[in-house]
Amino acid sequence: MRVELSDEARRYIGRFDELTGVAPKDCLVEGDRLVFLLPAGEMAAAIGQAGETVEAAERDLGKSIDLVEDADTAEAFVASALAPAAVNAVTVSEQNDRVAYVEVPEPDRGVAIGADGRNIETARTLAKRHHDVDDIQLT
Repeated sequence: MRVELSDEARRYIGRFDELTGVAPKDCLVEGDRLVFLLPAGEMAAAIGQAGETVEAAERDLGKSIDLVEDADTAEAFVASALAPAAVNAVTVSEQNDRVAYVEVPEPDRGVAIGADGRNIETARTLAKRHHDVDDIQLT
């Protein structure tokens, strides 16, 4: 699936790569927040020891940064996109639309949803762009 990136997102991806040595696959620009989709296995390098690398990138870019690790399957991708919420199971239903039903323990529902629904909306956007998932529903 081909993702169209804005010039602004491309610039942020290039600068993040320069700062961390990790080349993101996607970038969502959401006001004062950037969400980078990282290749599988690159999360630790992007974060750095005690978070130093990502914190330096936040200072340089002047925005808060959230990181999501890519995955091969839609189920694993949705679970990754909702981290740090604990996800017990993800089931993708393909009836009329492609919907991911996510089982999240009650104490982690707020984390999965995020302030003003920000986390789940980000997960929905990324899942649509990379795995053709039309919606994510918490169960």
